[in-house]
Amino acid sequence: MAKKTIADVDVRDKVVLMRVDFNVPQEDDGSITDDRRIRMALPSIESVLARGGKLVLMSHLGRPKGKGVEPAYTLRPTAVRLGELLKKSVAFATDTVGDSAKATIAALKSGDVCVLENVRFNAGESSGDSTYAGILAGWADIYCNDAFGTCHRKDASMVAVPKAMGSKPKVSGFLVAKEIQYLSDVLANPERPFVAILGGAKVSDKINVINNLLGICDKVLVGGAMAYTFSLAQGGKVGKSLVEPDKVELAKSLLAKGGDKLILPVDTHCGDAFKGDCNKKIVAAGEIPDGWEGLDIGPKTAALYADIVRKSKTVVWNGPMGVFEMAPFDEGTKAVANAVAESTATSIIGGGDSAAAVEQLGYADKVTHVSTGGGASLSMLEGERFEAVDLLDEA
Repeated sequence: MAKKTIADVDVRDKVVLMRVDFNVPQEDDGSITDDRRIRMALPSIESVLARGGKLVLMSHLGRPKGKGVEPAYTLRPTAVRLGELLKKSVAFATDTVGDSAKATIAALKSGDVCVLENVRFNAGESSGDSTYAGILAGWADIYCNDAFGTCHRKDASMVAVPKAMGSKPKVSGFLVAKEIQYLSDVLANPERPFVAILGGAKVSDKINVINNLLGICDKVLVGGAMAYTFSLAQGGKVGKSLVEPDKVELAKSLLAKGGDKLILPVDTHCGDAFKGDCNKKIVAAGEIPDGWEGLDIGPKTAALYADIVRKSKTVVWNGPMGVFEMAPFDEGTKAVANAVAESTATSIIGGGDSAAAVEQLGYADKVTHVSTGGGASLSMLEGERFEAVDLLDEA
């Protein structure tokens, strides 16, 4: 699935329209609490600026209603933060396809950069409106997609804009290229043993992922609250644990399909309340007493999973093993993260809570790849194709 990247095109004196993912968490006063997504886009941004391109950045932030500017979702703070990271002035347009954008882009000189206002302030973004996309495409000589977190969506800036670019270059940024390399190419031809670790709250969120990975993995290790739905399907006692009773039949079918590939916890760390200072006990899987809830995999499961991970050659991990934000129910996630970090396997962390856990535990630089897209990485693990990627020029 190799695509041309921004490095493959001559950008000097050209206007490059780059879709980035600056959907960063902010306080009520607009201060950014985590600028990781901005920092992850820097290699592509700096490549264009260093080679004399005129760079126009577009992104969404939050879920505005598409009826004009909503101050809580303005991208202005991201432009300020980008300027601090680049140590240079970053212009800001107060719209996307209006007079401010037109004037701001026209004023760009080679090596300059501007940020357009939130694309989702315009109703044409979510509807995929071709007129809106045509105006955006008309600003630029080159289109670049470096927003992996929204690659599974069909928003105008992801699909209609590259379509409207016609025969002009349409390339990936370095971040999207890296995501494709790991989440698509590595999974298509993994070194074995190939192990997937799946956690999180709901079986329903991971049905397609489990189905797809059972077809290509050697082992699929299950943790998190969704393990209790599988336990219920096996006739186990789950106390007041988070379960999906309406997904028991589905869990039974996945157990039948998975056979000895699908590995479930053998013990559970329980609490009598959802808080760190509750009463705690370790019980065998399927033996959670009434009034208690499973909040993490138990130590025997953590040791079993760690042993399987250390013997693997390729590991994909999506979803924590328990309530990793609340000690001591972070122990299972810690044990698995440590095993992944210590292994010699190609290790791919699939965005969302898994990425947050790896970052929080200090292992981000000890794994092969941490995905920037929660929903997008899940969709790719399901085997889904992305139109936003298919539209880019082949390498």
